[in-house]
Amino acid sequence: MTAPAVKSTPAPALLLGLDVGTSGAKGVLVSVAGDVLAERVSHYEPSRPHPGWSQQDPLDWWNAVVEVIRSILQQTGTPPSHIIAIGLSGQMHGSVLLGAEARNSSGRSDPLCPALLWNDQRTDVQCRKIKERFGSVAAILEHVGNAPLPGFTLPKLLWMQEHEPSLWAQVAHLLMPKDFIAYRLTGTIATDVGDASGTLLFDVAHRRWSSAFSHEFGINPDILPSVFESADVVGLITPSAGLSTGLLPGTPVIIGSGDNQAAAVGAGAVEPGVAVAVLGTSGVILAPSDSPRLDLSNPGSAPPAPAGRLHTMCAAAGHDAWCMTGCTLSAGFSLSWARQTIAPDLTLEQFLEAAAQAPPGSAGLCFVPHLTGERCPTPDAFARAAWVGLTASHSRNHMCRAVIEGVTASMASILSLVSACGVGVHTLRVSGGGNRSPFWRQLQADVYRVPIVSTNQSEVGSALGAALLAGVGAGVWPTVQAACREFIKVTSVVEPRPDAPEVLQTLAARLAMVYEHIRPLGHALHDAETSHQQREIVSPG
Repeated sequence: MTAPAVKSTPAPALLLGLDVGTSGAKGVLVSVAGDVLAERVSHYEPSRPHPGWSQQDPLDWWNAVVEVIRSILQQTGTPPSHIIAIGLSGQMHGSVLLGAEARNSSGRSDPLCPALLWNDQRTDVQCRKIKERFGSVAAILEHVGNAPLPGFTLPKLLWMQEHEPSLWAQVAHLLMPKDFIAYRLTGTIATDVGDASGTLLFDVAHRRWSSAFSHEFGINPDILPSVFESADVVGLITPSAGLSTGLLPGTPVIIGSGDNQAAAVGAGAVEPGVAVAVLGTSGVILAPSDSPRLDLSNPGSAPPAPAGRLHTMCAAAGHDAWCMTGCTLSAGFSLSWARQTIAPDLTLEQFLEAAAQAPPGSAGLCFVPHLTGERCPTPDAFARAAWVGLTASHSRNHMCRAVIEGVTASMASILSLVSACGVGVHTLRVSGGGNRSPFWRQLQADVYRVPIVSTNQSEVGSALGAALLAGVGAGVWPTVQAACREFIKVTSVVEPRPDAPEVLQTLAARLAMVYEHIRPLGHALHDAETSHQQREIVSPG
């Protein structure tokens, strides 16, 4: 008698998304059925050896990623064979520099130096030189879609050329932060169109490196990595990476994209009209577009508006997808700094509750959130933060609320710039830890005057976007849009209140007015501080 055949249960298909953030690496394990099975974070901190500097050792990212992967595999009991693809995301603009041996080392070469980060402000001189070379920001926008700002990668490379010539002579390869993780996992030296858009060396409109810019500034094009679309397979897990992480060698790795583009995917904001507000360390508005729009100057405005405050980037949703983004550098960071400074006894949730106790407008108190300079809506590397308008009647609650209103006002200004460039926004989806608070979501709806949409995955963010890109790259879904429609579900909508206090509509204008008044003081303080540092270097005793 023949025994009945035993039907085998197919192994579950799982996707792993990894995000290399500024303060930690995050991993998320999801099933293709739509379940988030695990999340893990491993923390690290930037190094700030001098005022305005911000850098990290890329090996800190790698060690954190290894810890995250091993923790997820161990604590969920997931066999590595069940993971069908890994997707990547990470902070943008960081300069990871590798030597010539990196090409044939199977991903095991170490960086030549710390990576200069997106919020590093040391390259103001180099940015001015770039502008002078081309005569106008508008001319630069026509080449690479973006204005020269200290956060971008090209000014960092020019700074290295000038200040570290012996080290620069060793540079053979440039990568962005998440690309360094791809390199460690697969041995491939590559990036995606989204991260490449943030280098100031990329022709965003045509999705290719700008040979004109590389030549103009003496950048050897051979150091620039190969460029993929965000859902493309970049390589396979190497045996050495498998040994380090516990992943199965041969598992495909999808290149993914910058954290903002990946966050848009993780929020389902992948079609025009539906933007995303990311409240992490920085605050970002990202609005999808079906064509590359430029933030050109508006000489008719009063005062005349500069060009290039917004960034034009390739989006992660396909070869015909772009986006406009604006980044205020200290969003969630403003909250964490203020909490540690004036309310160390409060948790973040209690800080937000304290803010909610103060009246709208904070009784005339304004916080300018430029703790690390500013990028948008006012590009100014030397901008300073401040509470302005303090009186004896203000309490700590007022100060807490002013911080949140200052960040929200800055984000509202970015949203207005996006609309002025012809990119419409009728809905704003939210992503990042700062959007957990119902109070802050309602404040955003009232200030932005658009519905604020939360999804079933609002708090997972960029790591989830990386996992969905992995699914597209592995063939689970045919397009990024299809992945989002199947995986991302709306859970709540916060509408702007028709009776919202009128003072909330003046926050952005008030912030702009206060900034203009304190800007000269911020620059004077920077000059005095720089002069003092130079005297200390000359006479250390």
